[in-house]
Formats: sequence, structure tokens, C-alpha cells
Amino acid sequence: MATRDNFFASGTPKEEQIRGTPIGDRVYEALLSQMISLKIAPGSRISIDALVREFGVSATPIRAALIRLEASGLVVKTHNVGYSAAPMPTRERFEQIFDMRLLLEPYMAARAAERLSSKQREELSKLASHMAKPASDDEKLAYGKFALQDADFHSWIAAQSGSELAAEALARLHAHTHLFRLRFHTLVTEGAVLEHAEIVEALSAGAAEGAREAMASHIMKSRARMAPYLETLA
Repeated sequence: MATRDNFFASGTPKEEQIRGTPIGDRVYEALLSQMISLKIAPGSRISIDALVREFGVSATPIRAALIRLEASGLVVKTHNVGYSAAPMPTRERFEQIFDMRLLLEPYMAARAAERLSSKQREELSKLASHMAKPASDDEKLAYGKFALQDADFHSWIAAQSGSELAAEALARLHAHTHLFRLRFHTLVTEGAVLEHAEIVEALSAGAAEGAREAMASHIMKSRARMAPYLETLA
């Protein structure tokens, strides 16, 4: 992980400069890359003091970053204990996640295809194009960012379905951030980008059945890509 001299080259941040600032974002991105690449092991305690020393910043942006990571399912906060990395789901849990996604997401994609406005189609195209571009020169950081962009892509489609209950159920799975922790490899992102393009094409055309089939195919291919790594889980 980068040190204060090369990662936070701009100097010591002011206390009030936390969210929405380069320092706050860089602290978050640094922690994200450590968690996605498993440098911070699943289930391990996270010491704010240790991170303060590592990054050379105050505890305030560290805590802000941990709150953001907690919202994405990567961090767990326990009363009187503090923060820890979320445990890796079991193999059975991952299988259930894929089963649930296959039930929900093709349905939501089909619904979204019938409801999208011209403005929403443009928004969808931008979401997909951002994912197709490298997010960073740092491979681990880029992989972590892609994991969150992937989650945003699927969440956006779910939101356009008009089914709040289904969208909320998908969000609670935190499926994408956990899935990307299972296997750190660029092939995961390359496959997803191609499959997302097929989903976007069907959605943009307003083809409900095409969107349903493209989404189901994407989820099944993702499951197949991850199958060898699921075997290593308890």
C-alpha cells in the first residue's frame, strides 16, 4: 500500500476536508482495493489507529471511508468491538445468491426495458461505457472500482423496473462486492463488460424478452466463471 509520501503527496489534509474531497476519496479507494484484493482478510479486525499510521491522515477520513464500505457490505461494525472486514460468504450462501439473482434480475431487466425513457437510455449507456474504461493504473484499485460500478449498473436496472421490493431484496444481497472478492482477475471484468453490452443493447431497444434473456445469460456465465472458486469455500 502506498505511503504518505507517494499516496498522499498533497500533504496533511484539514480535518474538515473529508467527504467529496481528493483525500477522502483516496482513503476510501485505498481501503476498497485492500478489501477487494483480500489484503485485508475477510473477518479480520480493522484498526483505525493502524490505518492512521499507514496513510498518514487523521482518523476522521478513515472513519468516513469505513462507513461507506459498511454501506456496500464490505465492512461490519460491531458494538463495543469496532470495525472488521465482512466475512466471506459460504459456498452455500453464494449459491443462494446466484439463485436469487436468477429469480429477480431477469424479471427486473424485462420490466425496465418496457419503462425506460430516452433520457434513461442515455444514462444507461453512460453507466456501461464508464465500466468499459480502465478506472485506474493500479490494477487492484481498478478492480475494486469496477466491482462497485458493476453493483451500480445492476442496481440502476433494478431501480428502473419499478419494483421497489425486488430492488431492495437485490441490494441486501451485496452480491457484487462479495463476488469480486472471491476471484481477483481481469477476466472477470472482461467477461462482464461484454455481457453488459448485450444487456444494454436489449434495454435500449425496449426488448423485454431480449433483456430478460441477456440478464439471465450474464448471471449464469458469472456463476460458471466463479464455480471453481466456490469449490474452495466451506
